[in-house]
This record gives sequence, C-alpha cells and structure tokens, in this order.
Amino acid sequence: MEIYVDAGTTWTKILKVENEEKKYEVIPTSTLKKLDIKPNRATGHSIIKTDNYENEVVALANGARKYLEDDFIVLDLGSRDIKWVKYQNKKFQDMDWNSSCASATGATVEMLLKFYNVNLDDLVFTKEKYAITCGIFGLEKIMDDVSGGMEPKIAISKFIHGIAYNAFAFTKNPEKLCISGGFCENKCFIKCLEQYCKVVPLGRFVLVDGLKSIV
Repeated sequence: MEIYVDAGTTWTKILKVENEEKKYEVIPTSTLKKLDIKPNRATGHSIIKTDNYENEVVALANGARKYLEDDFIVLDLGSRDIKWVKYQNKKFQDMDWNSSCASATGATVEMLLKFYNVNLDDLVFTKEKYAITCGIFGLEKIMDDVSGGMEPKIAISKFIHGIAYNAFAFTKNPEKLCISGGFCENKCFIKCLEQYCKVVPLGRFVLVDGLKSIV
C-alpha cells in the first residue's frame, strides 16, 4: 500500500492507494503519531517519519495540475498559513506564502465557532466585512459587535468576508481563483469570495494528490 500524508497543524489529510484504488481520510493531527505510519511521501507543518518530505508549495502545484488546465492560480488556506501558486502555459509564473501572520485562517475560524457555539452551516453571506489587517484586531471587532448585540453568526460571517477579501488581494486580484483546503467546505467563505472573482473549489486533498504525482 502507498500512503501520502499532508500533516497540517490542525487536520491531517491522508491518501491510501492499493491496487489502484484510492481512499482519502481526514483525521485530527493530534492523533497522527498514534497511527505509527511511515508514508511514501509527506508534506505539512507537523513532523512525521518519512524519507521523502516535499515542500507544500510543490505539492500544491502538482496537485492542482491534476484538476486544472494550463493557466491557473490555486490558493491553499490552511489552519495557520496561506499560500498560492500561479501557472501559465504549463509553466510556473508566480507564488507567495504567508505563515508569519496567519491568525485569520482556519484555526481562528474553528475557535470562533466553538467559542460562540455557532455551526458552520449557520454562517450567512454579508455584504459588510471586517477590514482584517491583523487577526487579533479582527477578533476584537467581533467581540465588540457581539457585546453590542450583534448575532455571533453575523459577526463571524463578516470576519470570514474579510478573510475572503484578503485572499483575493493576496493573490493579486485574479479573475478566477481555485481554492484548496478546508475552506472549500465553508459556503459563507465561497459566497464572499465570489463577490470578487470566479471561484473553483478543488477540495481538501489537492496536496496529497500532488504528493502522489511527484516522480
């Protein structure tokens, strides 16, 4: 059996291949070491035993090429970082990666949902957004508005709209943006991002697919 692992800060994505049959799994990263597995290839922030560790941007680019045509920009929003790659005419053109100021990404949203006891499906699109230049300031705005009587789900939705706009600006205002990661399952985020560009969700397993495609 072949095993490919994207060991994120909060969640780990696993691809198992046996007799050409693929099986995808998502597990909490906190349980990863208990599995005692040695993957054929791995990527991600969390340390895992492997002789073949691959850079996350390389895995992202290779995985996206499985789904997309010659020209694309793919953005991966993780628990604590944000990264994107641009291909044009089947060639690498540009990229960026921010892991030093990622407080307004997946882990923060999960924390807010838990703290305010809000379900992900309860979030709604709002035209208003928080101008999130810093995740900490964004949290402060949420707390102030909720204290003033705003429904937590509305405040969190405004926060997510701010994340969506930042993602659009971070990728240099593209006409079309492909999305990788857990935010593909966040309908509020997708709806907010669609206000600025065409959005193509690719799902949570782009990086593990990219690991398998690396020769």
